[in-house]
Amino acid sequence: MSEVEVRDLTVEYQTSVGWLPAVAGASLDLRAGQITGLVGESGSGKSTLALSLLNAVPAPGRIAGGTIEVAGVGDLTRLGGKQLRKARGGAIGYVFQASQNSLNPLKTIGRQLLDLGRSHEVGDLRALIARAKDLANRMGLDGDRVLDSYQHELSGGMRQRVGIVFALVLNAKVLILDEPTTALDMLSQASVLDIVRKVHDENQLSTLIITHDIGAISEIADRLAVMYGGRIVEDGPLLEVLRRPTHPYTKALIGATARITGDVDGARALPGRPPDLTTVARAGCVFRDRCPFAVEVCAQTEPELHSFDSERRRACHVEPSTVLTGTTGTPAAVGEPA
Repeated sequence: MSEVEVRDLTVEYQTSVGWLPAVAGASLDLRAGQITGLVGESGSGKSTLALSLLNAVPAPGRIAGGTIEVAGVGDLTRLGGKQLRKARGGAIGYVFQASQNSLNPLKTIGRQLLDLGRSHEVGDLRALIARAKDLANRMGLDGDRVLDSYQHELSGGMRQRVGIVFALVLNAKVLILDEPTTALDMLSQASVLDIVRKVHDENQLSTLIITHDIGAISEIADRLAVMYGGRIVEDGPLLEVLRRPTHPYTKALIGATARITGDVDGARALPGRPPDLTTVARAGCVFRDRCPFAVEVCAQTEPELHSFDSERRRACHVEPSTVLTGTTGTPAAVGEPA
């Protein structure tokens, strides 16, 4: 069962040359009890897709098409005002990439929690504070101390955990984390990921983690979705995608991942640069200019995201077996899976 069903989502931004898509026809399910990782290079559309799940795309952007069905809420793209505010934080909890930027430096954490409760018309604010302290304690924090603190009195890892408290204190069933380990040291990263998995399991959440770090997401995710040029190009069970990537971009990303065992020089950088709004291909496959497997049809027709077994999808004209075996003479830029 899916808590969130995204179908044919298109998000556009207005530029000097007109409206251009940052997300184009994306479809994704967030299943109850599963952690989904969304990976891709910077500029691939990951954060834009995530903000769309709150119907919070900043100006000059807009959701131009598609639906976002949330269990118990309905199509989020059709909500506004009080209904939308209730869904944000109530049904869907969001932890922003720079967690300190979402906290008010002039108020203690406790006062900000009270503001959150009042904005969602929570009747028992004492119970809300008690739940927040309990969540903080379960995450290895001193709940009393944290709620009496200002954001500058907390470390980066502590602020990240406070963000998770804010996201879950209203009993949200969907948790979205945007780059939760960015700017954290290795020990803090491991701690935050361990806490995310623990909280996810305890509350049977539907969790989406946006990251560019395949190594980090491989530690806790159940499913993996790969995004490029505003499109989801492959998704499926995490281990299957990592062991048998069937899209050239997925294979290249895995090949570019740094190694700490085996051949440390085995990681190979992707050739070229990812496209932006103005340079992404308007026809054909958006990855074709960097793809070692590209054929003539790739320049003419954009591949559809389709299922090729019961649990996996890909958007590529080339046969999965060809990508897996690298029979076209994969260049050095595209490495084998680690």
